[in-house]
Amino acid sequence: MRFFTAGESHGPQLTAIIEGLPAQMPLTAEMINKELKRRQGGHGRGRRMQIEKDQVLITSGVRHGKTLGSPVTLTVVNDDWKHWTGIMGIEPLGDDVSPEDIKRQITRPRPGHADLVGGMKYGHRDLRNVLERSSARETTMRVAIGAVAKQFLHELGIQTVAHVTEIGGIITDESAYANLSIEELRTIVENNPVYCADEQASVKMVAAIDEIKGRGDTLGGVVEVVIEGCPPGIGSYVQFDRKMDGKLAGAMMSINAFKGVEFGLGFGMAKVPGSEVHDEIAWSEERGYYRKSNRLGGLEGGMTTGMPIVVRGVMKPIPTLYKPLESVDIDTKEAFAATIERSDPCAVPAASVVAEHVIATEMAKAIMDEFRCDTMEGLKEEITKYRQYVKEF
Repeated sequence: MRFFTAGESHGPQLTAIIEGLPAQMPLTAEMINKELKRRQGGHGRGRRMQIEKDQVLITSGVRHGKTLGSPVTLTVVNDDWKHWTGIMGIEPLGDDVSPEDIKRQITRPRPGHADLVGGMKYGHRDLRNVLERSSARETTMRVAIGAVAKQFLHELGIQTVAHVTEIGGIITDESAYANLSIEELRTIVENNPVYCADEQASVKMVAAIDEIKGRGDTLGGVVEVVIEGCPPGIGSYVQFDRKMDGKLAGAMMSINAFKGVEFGLGFGMAKVPGSEVHDEIAWSEERGYYRKSNRLGGLEGGMTTGMPIVVRGVMKPIPTLYKPLESVDIDTKEAFAATIERSDPCAVPAASVVAEHVIATEMAKAIMDEFRCDTMEGLKEEITKYRQYVKEF
């Protein structure tokens, strides 16, 4: 399985092409639209989410609700495009270029964004040519692709969920959700304003977001993704680039504004001895091999263990501030306050949705690499046989 995304933040549309999906997998636009709506939600989102009502159009690779085995094309139209046709038009600017078109050119890069370095790399004097693609609007299609991946995993009995564990230094109490099933956790998260499973922490997070918005500033945080039902042995120890934790870490770090990733106890492992880190192995006739704990987050030696996969990522505060930081105009070289674009005071809840979907995508890709079959039913049979094999090993 492989995919590509294309499109600019204020362009006509966003597009994704997915190749390698097995045939006969159930897939509808509704399955994807549900996840796109979640990405646009969460307390702290800005005005752009009121403008765009993302709906996917499946234009290839699916017939009568099932995949064909050929490439699947997904398209999301940018509703705001109608206000940007002159500024973001495809055709060359004529002699009648308007003052508005000139005004929207950007020469003052924003600290923390791709603006300046992207302009240097691709030779753009109008930095809008950088920010239009580097924008987190691209994650719309990452979620759309991930929704397809989640449907693939669901068919194999593998479930995913994501939730917010920290915003602006406010940390959840793990005991509030430690004993919940993945279905119970998902229900709570999807009905919470900041996609958090700890109600007391959630109230404080909402207040912190409102307070920071009033100051023209932004907040970051931490999100956690959990995958249950994955069989052991996905990934490999034989080459560095086949290690599953490396792939998942790369996927998490590919999300806009993410600056750190950890599994299980994560960086907390530096504070405790090995006897309090590693997971003891047990066996029962009912379960086969399992771990008595899950401190390593479901991964050992670059492979899944069969335990829940637990991966967390940290998102920095969004660098587009309504109280802008100092920058330098690339034309005049004079100091100015950086350009202000529409922004969110906190996008951590939405980022948890993106994280869940990029992790689901990476897991789906890895499973397709391990079990090569052109039909969904054939793949199910292969994985069922493999699950029985590892149980009896």
